[in-house]
Amino acid sequence: MQTRTFECRAHCAACCIAPSINSPIPGMPQGKPAGVACVQLDEQLRCRLFGKPERPAFCVSLRPSLEMCGNDRGEASAYLTRLEIATSP
Repeated sequence: MQTRTFECRAHCAACCIAPSINSPIPGMPQGKPAGVACVQLDEQLRCRLFGKPERPAFCVSLRPSLEMCGNDRGEASAYLTRLEIATSP
């Protein structure tokens, strides 16, 4: 079975805003709360740390998929927000 490659949607950044990140991020030593944009997003909503060793493991583990990203940024944000709520302590 062949898996279709799913590319990140330009100007989305839902995965850099919706979830909380509990590990340090350069510029955010305490991580970030859910719903807050990561300081590493650039003006094009691209990650400045992408591919770099200082990128948090949580971020590296996220893989774009139709399920997570949906048809648009709104669907991606809603999915990730539901996931955040479902996994909160």
